[in-house]
Amino acid sequence: MSETASFVDPVFLARFGLYRANVLSYFLHPLNPFRTKANTSNEVLSMQGVDIGTLMAQGVGAGPLSQQAAEEEYMRALAQQTGEQYELLPPQDPAHYTQPSPLYTIRHVLRSNPTTDKVLGIYYVLEGVIYKAPSLRGLMKANVARTAQGLSDARQALSVCARYQPSTGYMWMFEDDDEDDPVALLNLSKKRKRRKILDVRRPGERTEAEEEGIRASEAIDRILVRLSKSPLVSGATNANEDAKSETKSKAESITSDKAGE
Repeated sequence: MSETASFVDPVFLARFGLYRANVLSYFLHPLNPFRTKANTSNEVLSMQGVDIGTLMAQGVGAGPLSQQAAEEEYMRALAQQTGEQYELLPPQDPAHYTQPSPLYTIRHVLRSNPTTDKVLGIYYVLEGVIYKAPSLRGLMKANVARTAQGLSDARQALSVCARYQPSTGYMWMFEDDDEDDPVALLNLSKKRKRRKILDVRRPGERTEAEEEGIRASEAIDRILVRLSKSPLVSGATNANEDAKSETKSKAESITSDKAGE
């Protein structure tokens, strides 16, 4: 499965909505291409009537549980299972336990005992769209591909400016000049032909590895853009700006009062 793929089920979202209590059920949708084909511990617990929503409604004997307590209890139940399982990671802001969040993080692990597991993948559910977090290898490939492309473009832009004179050697001509030296133009043509022999790719053509790295980088950019446009994130930013403006106004008022005295 490509790191740049995504999955969304509009029918599920329209019928049930998306929140922390049901995001794992949404991820385990049979049509989700990211989920494992093997039977997971989450499905075993679900057949036993144990999931976050049920724990919130019924608890474990002492009455209903809060969202955070239900998730902690569910994690303890998963730790007693072995095999592949999906864990809902805690939010960075505790307020998102009770408030809607545009972003949920799910970890895919292979558990061998209650204290030992191996991470198989990380996934993001951003406003109902499931993405796979790119690997470190994918990020490095994307950065190297961008750097190599930039260097290649710079080299091609400078190559047409190089001139050679027997008396002075190589020099750079950055201004348009119609009276180019025929010898320099001939040498430049020979160099371009040698490049074509060494690199048979067409200008701008990339290898499959380079294309995959660039697509992974673009997927990260799309996630960040969608997250920045979320009303929760923009609302928090506006609230911070209003608070700063109010503090500044109070400080200016105090300063003007002291000046008047």
